[in-house]
Amino acid sequence: VQLQASGGGLVQAGGSLRLSCAASGLTFGNCAMGWYRQAPGKERELVASISSYGSTYYLTSVKGRFTISRDNAKNTVYLQMNSLLPEDTAVYYCAARRFEVEKYEYWGQGTQVTVSS
Repeated sequence: VQLQASGGGLVQAGGSLRLSCAASGLTFGNCAMGWYRQAPGKERELVASISSYGSTYYLTSVKGRFTISRDNAKNTVYLQMNSLLPEDTAVYYCAARRFEVEKYEYWGQGTQVTVSS
């Protein structure tokens, strides 16, 4: 299984970025997908997730600013991030789990998002 994340970068506060995660080696349509982030000195946290049937979850601090979506035809999950804040600065990781498994099983390599004030 491979999860290839891309789309990170440096952006000013108030700007936008779109992260992508291309998956291979799994039955993508049967997997829940998530985006985690980890800032220096902080615990990793789940930012957003989307189930195999499209149900979504968002961390409270990103609600209304971030949108997670998936394209099952392309085996890809996206995270659209708008109105970015300096506190959104972190390494963002995509993750996948089979719908019958509780914990995320597969992880991408991470992409750096830096928001300047």
